[in-house]
Amino acid sequence: MKSSGLTIGELADRFGLATHVLRHWESKGLLAPRRVAGGQRRYTESDVTRVAMILIGKEAGFELGDLRTLLDGGDPRRHTDLLHRHLAALQERIDRAAAAKELIEHGLACPEPFDTCPHARQHIAAHIPG
Repeated sequence: MKSSGLTIGELADRFGLATHVLRHWESKGLLAPRRVAGGQRRYTESDVTRVAMILIGKEAGFELGDLRTLLDGGDPRRHTDLLHRHLAALQERIDRAAAAKELIEHGLACPEPFDTCPHARQHIAAHIPG
């Protein structure tokens, strides 16, 4: 990295992001790059690490406000309620994805179409309200 830091374009390119994403994260309090002459942003290695942490958090399903709370709040154990809620939601997503995967795997092996396969029909029926 240059000693003067990365420009917004360089940081965005490094992560494959659009520059407006970094500006948005800054507006939400997730990033606070230093400014140089003309108000241009310069990002340090700690900003690079922070962008990686934001992306990891987004992949895990955290909303930006929750990420700001976690990243700015020091010890994550201070936010156990938030983490427990998110953990439960994440487990629910994992369970739904596992069920979908199992149905697809069954569909690949089953000689019957989905609409006549008893296993698939049972799965489909469980998703029909009342």
